[in-house]
Amino acid sequence: MGQGKNKSSLRRKKNVLTTIIATVIVLGILVFVHELGHFLLAKKLGVKVLKFSLGFGPRLIGKKIGETEYQIAVFPLGGFVKLLGEDPHEELKEEDRRRSLWVQPIWRRLLIFCAGSFFNLFLAIVLFSSVNLFKGVTSVPTIPPKLGEISAGLPAEKAGLRQGDLILSINGKNISKWEELREIINFSKGKELSLKIDRNGEIHELRVTPITVSEETIFGEKIQSFKIGIGPPRVNVEIKRVGPLTAIGYGFSQTWQTIEFFMIGIIKIIQRVIPANQIGSIIMIAKLTGEQAKKGIVDLALLTALISINLGIINLFPIPVLDGGHLLFLGLEAVLRRPVSLRKMEIAQQIGLIFLILLMIFAFHNDIIRYFFPGGFKF
Repeated sequence: MGQGKNKSSLRRKKNVLTTIIATVIVLGILVFVHELGHFLLAKKLGVKVLKFSLGFGPRLIGKKIGETEYQIAVFPLGGFVKLLGEDPHEELKEEDRRRSLWVQPIWRRLLIFCAGSFFNLFLAIVLFSSVNLFKGVTSVPTIPPKLGEISAGLPAEKAGLRQGDLILSINGKNISKWEELREIINFSKGKELSLKIDRNGEIHELRVTPITVSEETIFGEKIQSFKIGIGPPRVNVEIKRVGPLTAIGYGFSQTWQTIEFFMIGIIKIIQRVIPANQIGSIIMIAKLTGEQAKKGIVDLALLTALISINLGIINLFPIPVLDGGHLLFLGLEAVLRRPVSLRKMEIAQQIGLIFLILLMIFAFHNDIIRYFFPGGFKF
């Protein structure tokens, strides 16, 4: 009995340690790549970089190489690149002014501020492409319009359709794919459909009227669709080996699809289709990272790609203190043909900081309820 408890305790400790190490490594990579983007573009465009820091707060270790100080700080959840002239109150020598951030043309500053997010998206492409190259990609064959499961009591069964029937045409329109069958039924608006089917070599004509069904999307949104109660045939999903170019092509496609999915999710949260309590904090990231780390390096790499995309997109939101806030100020500067006043920028950044702090508190609250008090607080 005691040995069982000891093994269970050791297993829990091992899981916690795995989660902590994996989370630190993943976040460290994401922060490093993001700040590296700012760093390299600033260097490339002639802006002097004063400091490159992984983490915030007091310095743990660091060294100055050339004109830049490199350091690792106490608090690992973030990082920053300090550029010459980034502080508007900083007094500069005349010879340093040309390498100051705020004397650069708008297009250069825009590239520097966007570079961190672009590097995060590039990292996602690299991770997706690497997994595609070494593991392969999922290959789903074209599904024919052949009936698999027939739901009892629904229009398909009542109309006399059977498992194995091959749908040749609907209302006189020839079809060859399951997706065509699904779309025609869904867009029927409940009107009667005339089906021509092949049943063991014999041609039959049947009529069926779709019914309205209430469904939930992956975002939990209730929608109305039309069904007749059929399912597709079973198909074999294969893992196909691909070359470098194909792997990279799939990597770009997966990254773009993830960006689209993420943006739709944000819109659904604003529309309150997705409850705000689904917003998570570093606790959720750590839990997911620990789970994927236990599954293996491939699953961890895929999760890292997803988080990297989220980080890259969120940083472009027009919220002062984020990179997107700087882009907002640059846009106003381009329209007004003069920089936004320093006082207004400082006020906006203070408001943005307060907003982010409140959002973080809200996210922590959600995760504490979700993982530590799933049944709610009890007193």
